Amino acid sequence: MATAPAPRDAADAAEQDRLILDAVQRFLDRDVKPHVHHLEHDDIYPEEIVGKMKELGLFGATIGAEFGGLGLSASTYSQIVEAVSRVWMSLSGIFNSHLIMASAVQRFGTSEQKQRFLPRFASGEVRGGLALTEPDCGTDLQAIRTVARPEGNGWVIDGTKTWISNGIHGQCFAVLVKTDLEAQPRHRGMTMFLAEKGPGFTVGRKLEKLGYKGIDSAELVFSDYRIPHDNLVGGEPGSGLKHALAGLELGRINVAARGVGVAQAALDESVRYSQVRRTFGKPICEHQAIQLKLADMATRVEAARHLVRAAAEAYDAGRRCDMEAGMAKLFASEAALENSLEAMRIHGGYGYSKEFPVERLYRDAPLLAIGEGTNELQRLIIAKQLIARNPV
Repeated sequence: MATAPAPRDAADAAEQDRLILDAVQRFLDRDVKPHVHHLEHDDIYPEEIVGKMKELGLFGATIGAEFGGLGLSASTYSQIVEAVSRVWMSLSGIFNSHLIMASAVQRFGTSEQKQRFLPRFASGEVRGGLALTEPDCGTDLQAIRTVARPEGNGWVIDGTKTWISNGIHGQCFAVLVKTDLEAQPRHRGMTMFLAEKGPGFTVGRKLEKLGYKGIDSAELVFSDYRIPHDNLVGGEPGSGLKHALAGLELGRINVAARGVGVAQAALDESVRYSQVRRTFGKPICEHQAIQLKLADMATRVEAARHLVRAAAEAYDAGRRCDMEAGMAKLFASEAALENSLEAMRIHGGYGYSKEFPVERLYRDAPLLAIGEGTNELQRLIIAKQLIARNPV
């Protein structure tokens, strides 16, 4: 009888994680930084960079090693996301939405689904994302209108999804649909399918955005789209909302880590600029008004980073962490918003210029307060969990 592999030695695991993080940083310095300005402002999908991300194994970052992935913890993964977002936030979206889809398969899929999809997801051969949002449905997922009806040995899907990351360049999506319109409570009639592009599945249009350029956000249209029963995640209908919400825990940790990266980048730019820009005969970093801003910015970054770490550790331990992930997402995204605005103020007119990266940070940051559940929703989740965990 085969024995399970021994757990990795803590020192070996830490060294492996360090090597991976070092490799990611070298990739960012060599292959991303020189091209961000051009690609972002022209909203160009970074094909060559994505190819190098495949080589690095980023599309399999959190997929188990038995399926060809890196099998990284959420703690290490969040550090990768922070590092990437510190350079160009859009890249993190290209592999994060993909990994949420993979997480649904790894956690809830059948053995056959895991063997069929996860190796291709891990290699980046098949990429995609999570398709939840609809034109009239965002935060309230139970209000979705996309439906799947049984037909023969499979299902037929009709409906529209919108704001779907990787919608144009991806090939497969975890799609949340209604399979029972009469179910009460409503979530019992929701199901998740792995939908690969084909007849009946088309990309409606690319959606233009204020920021978050480079990554494609698109409208997906399903019209008489036939899908085999084998593509129903878990094999049984009715658990789709659970699958989606479980994925959003990792997604919110990712968004929080992005917030840390953007907030840190805004701080980096401000610290650098404040030492070379002079007014009234001295560098502006010597003016008390600027020093107060820099101090607050640095404190926000460190506090946000600690919240992300706590949420990732809870996720890795297998504990329920919607409160921790919500806190991290709420605080880190607000930190990114505040730091990007303060960076623009510190840079003055140059912060408003496309020649400097500050205006990009200012455009990217607002998405973090909206995506993966608005910050208003995070406050409600935090409050409800706070009461539930502390009953009188």
